[in-house]
Amino acid sequence: MTPPSNPSVANDQSVDALIKTIRIPPRPSMLIDVQTELACKEPDPRRLAATIANDVALAASLLKLTNSPFFGLRLKASSVEHAVHLLGMRQCGLLMTGIIARQSVQVSKVSLVKFWDFSSKRAQAMAHLATHMRVCSTDMAHTFGLFCDIGIPLLLEKFAGYQKTLDLAHQEFENNFTLIEEQRHSTSHTSIGALMARTWGLPEEVSTAILLHHDYDILSDGATSETVRSLIALALVAEYSIHKYHGEETLAEWDKGGQSACDFLGLGNDELEDRFEELHDVFNHAH
Repeated sequence: MTPPSNPSVANDQSVDALIKTIRIPPRPSMLIDVQTELACKEPDPRRLAATIANDVALAASLLKLTNSPFFGLRLKASSVEHAVHLLGMRQCGLLMTGIIARQSVQVSKVSLVKFWDFSSKRAQAMAHLATHMRVCSTDMAHTFGLFCDIGIPLLLEKFAGYQKTLDLAHQEFENNFTLIEEQRHSTSHTSIGALMARTWGLPEEVSTAILLHHDYDILSDGATSETVRSLIALALVAEYSIHKYHGEETLAEWDKGGQSACDFLGLGNDELEDRFEELHDVFNHAH
């Protein structure tokens, strides 16, 4: 075997140097506290509520979400402790992770409203699909749906021309999405997103799925974890359903991986259409 040539080694070093210049938000102490409580042998709802209530802004956001039409609760939560009681600890943990991510990932000069709206819809859709199809845990599906594209705002902040890269990649029906990013910036939102997921202590399957989610050949690779492949397939179905919900029938990523996702999940055309209808109901009730 021939040893690697020096230029490739130099190139690897320059990519490493580049990644070090991209600001990945550190895991906030509030998230560490929430994750620590949920990881206890006997997590305590009162302790979790007290932790969340320490941050007035986060507590207010949690109450607003709990009382939103999406959950359709008969009772309105009157306090953080009441919200934890109504939703359950795990659901509160998921909501807090999302709220904290929104707060931590900001881009100067660019509004992330559409980005977070899409991410929230994808998380809702994936949680719904996971509950009904039982291919992976609902919690993991929701977390992946929320963090799947978290590298995008980090790269928007780093590179002035990254929005142009995104536009080109979204219109690419042949080549891998990340190939366009690599060619233009020597990195991709999947690499940066996986790095952030690890930094934030998310499950290993989530960070692996973030890294691989544009590589649809992985769906037929038996050596890759079933959970990782399930997350990638569910995300594609969820994203296509969001596009259809907004009246957009074509999606380059669906053209590239839709059939593989359906094959992996065992979804025929009729069942797929039924799933889309269910998800559109979910989206309607979330407003």
